[in-house]
Amino acid sequence: MLEKFKQGLNRTREAIKDQFSVVFSKKEIDEEFYEELEETLILADVGVDTTLKIVSSLREKIKSKKLKTRSEAVEVLKEIMIDILGGEEEPLTTAPSVPTVYLFLGVNGVGKTTTIAKVAHYFVADGKKVLLAAGDTFRAAAIEQLEEWSKLVKNTEIIKHQSGGDPSAVVYDAVDAAAARNVDVLLCDTAGRLHTKANLLEEVKKMYRVVNKSLEGAPHETLLVLDATTGQNAIAQASYFQQALPVTGIVLAKLDGTARGGIVLGVKDSTGIPVKLIGTGEKLEDLQPFDPSKFVEALLS
Repeated sequence: MLEKFKQGLNRTREAIKDQFSVVFSKKEIDEEFYEELEETLILADVGVDTTLKIVSSLREKIKSKKLKTRSEAVEVLKEIMIDILGGEEEPLTTAPSVPTVYLFLGVNGVGKTTTIAKVAHYFVADGKKVLLAAGDTFRAAAIEQLEEWSKLVKNTEIIKHQSGGDPSAVVYDAVDAAAARNVDVLLCDTAGRLHTKANLLEEVKKMYRVVNKSLEGAPHETLLVLDATTGQNAIAQASYFQQALPVTGIVLAKLDGTARGGIVLGVKDSTGIPVKLIGTGEKLEDLQPFDPSKFVEALLS
């Protein structure tokens, strides 16, 4: 698993490897050390606020533990990062009885539809029967794209309406179909126009209410898909969606395509929403549960 994280973080690791080498190549812990570390974390897109929080905490721990060398400090740095990320892996919630319903949020271009396909593949590989709901009825070809994925992922079906139709009606029918067909997992797509559009947000909120009324306890996860390559803009998106809906988890897509994987730390620290899955490639199998310890170890080793 650690090797998979390292491969998925290859661009980030390569980008910050030299900087970290400089930071930890010297022995003495001095003011220059903290300045170099701060710069390296910001370059990795951890974000200014989270970076300052990390460096401040590191200062305190180094002082209290009376550490003398930078090699000792790096282990404390790992502990601080893991703590920010929540410490333990947080698996996806599973309903006590079928179907388990997941609602996916995200603006256009973040890789939401592809992520849904990867999640479908993930569950099918675990022996589950999966149903997709083509709830993005606004974006051109969104329904067709999800339909193509449903053909590629075995043991997966799709509920769809016409383009431009009512997305809430789609998820309503999908919940009914999932129950009737004894489906294990229902994955619901939603419209992804700009998150600053109030009408879009109202539509997504309506979809959430419809799912909740159609099945008690659903949706069991409301997952926000973010594009890791967009850096701090991803945090702005997360904050905006979080104000409208109870977002339970983040799927960070395209982590393999960025030199700034520190965004994982920034988005968790800024929003408190746990990162549950990460996308580390273009293939269906390039999706994995997020493990804070393995992520930090991969980033710093």
